[in-house]
Amino acid sequence: MSVVADPRPEKQHYLRTIDIFRDLTHEEVDQLGEQAAMRRVPAGTVFYSPDLPTEVLFILKEGQVRLYSLSPAGRELTLAILEEGTVFGEMTLLGQRLQGSFAEAMSPCLLCLMSREDVRTLLLNDSRIAYRLLETVSGRLLATENRLADLAFRHAPERVAAQLLALPRRSQRRLGRKTDPEVRCTHEELAGMVGVHRETVTKILNSFRQEDLIELKRGRIVLRNIAGLSSLLDQT
Repeated sequence: MSVVADPRPEKQHYLRTIDIFRDLTHEEVDQLGEQAAMRRVPAGTVFYSPDLPTEVLFILKEGQVRLYSLSPAGRELTLAILEEGTVFGEMTLLGQRLQGSFAEAMSPCLLCLMSREDVRTLLLNDSRIAYRLLETVSGRLLATENRLADLAFRHAPERVAAQLLALPRRSQRRLGRKTDPEVRCTHEELAGMVGVHRETVTKILNSFRQEDLIELKRGRIVLRNIAGLSSLLDQT
């Protein structure tokens, strides 16, 4: 994994804003920061692969990460796009599995890395952190169950709408006003997440665009009408 060490004075500041540490005092977070490894990862870096020999837990502080797998023919299948604050990795102690997946930095990322021993001594020994980790893992399990239900019971347009609403959304401020939120996702990545061909997703997105539900940009999808997208799910 090609990474660059993050300057130590920044470390405690970053850890204080991570949700699983919100019950700790500043002094406790500072103490944790003395022991936690923090790394910056350039955009485009694949920093986890199935052949990584050891267990590792990542806490994403800045940037976006794409999890994907490879088909036998070598085709990339996007499984998820992760946003700041997400805890993920290969860590059996927490029920976290990447299951043969790759993790790629979609933008410059700041990661906190923890080994199995780090997780045991720094996280699970503190009941407050352990409780927040349980919340996080439970929430991800529920999201996975909802996604499986979507694949089983919803048609492709509804699955695309549901995935767009579930993906991390960003809003930009322009000329003193807040613009519509957008998701950073290609047609190919979205197709992998909803289980259809790219051509099908493109056709559905063009239909959404004609209905003024979304606006299509290069590598981004602007959500112009969130209520309209949500109404598609109410019809199922």
